[in-house]
Amino acid sequence: MRLRFHMTPGSCSTGIHILLEHLELPFEVYLVNLPAGDHRKPEYLAINPKGTIPALQIDDDPALTEFQSIALWLAWRFPRARLLPEASLDAAQAVDLMNYAVATVHGAACTRIFTPERYLPASLAEGMSGDARAGWLDAIQAQGRAMAQDAFALIEARIDDDGRLFGDDLTIADAALFYVTFWADRIELPLPARCTAFYRRMREREVVRRVLAEEGYR
Repeated sequence: MRLRFHMTPGSCSTGIHILLEHLELPFEVYLVNLPAGDHRKPEYLAINPKGTIPALQIDDDPALTEFQSIALWLAWRFPRARLLPEASLDAAQAVDLMNYAVATVHGAACTRIFTPERYLPASLAEGMSGDARAGWLDAIQAQGRAMAQDAFALIEARIDDDGRLFGDDLTIADAALFYVTFWADRIELPLPARCTAFYRRMREREVVRRVLAEEGYR
């Protein structure tokens, strides 16, 4: 089986990178430089027409191009690794938490923090002064930070006092929650106590330390 992993260091693809390393799978890495526009180049769009990361090519099949689909394929393909809890309800809750981290914390909140210009209506931006534009962007970022904090407050209830989601296993939910708590740490967004315990526990995992080092973080 040939795996080709398209990723950007420090992005959501870090969560998938952790899962791949945890499984000790051989895979080829292709770096996608988002600031340079690599995701809009024809050669990448031929692999992933969405122009997003991560993407995972499996042999000659069409690439998987969403965090959730890649994580679930890995969990189903390698069940002994227990990337999904054995109990059906726990497994469903892991998927629920993964989706919430990816769709709400990342997709709704963090996009407002990192790319606020996407939420500035063109009708308002046209003819707007520089100060007015900066004020709007600041307000959008503040909204994103508030949304992220509200989301982490809900996630807090899913984490035990020791910072674990489903015992000591590394699950797809752990991978998703790690990358958004990693972002929170990078932008100094305060986390609730159990989310902080989870993040610190994940940072202590050897596989996480190795992945962050490989991606240029110490």
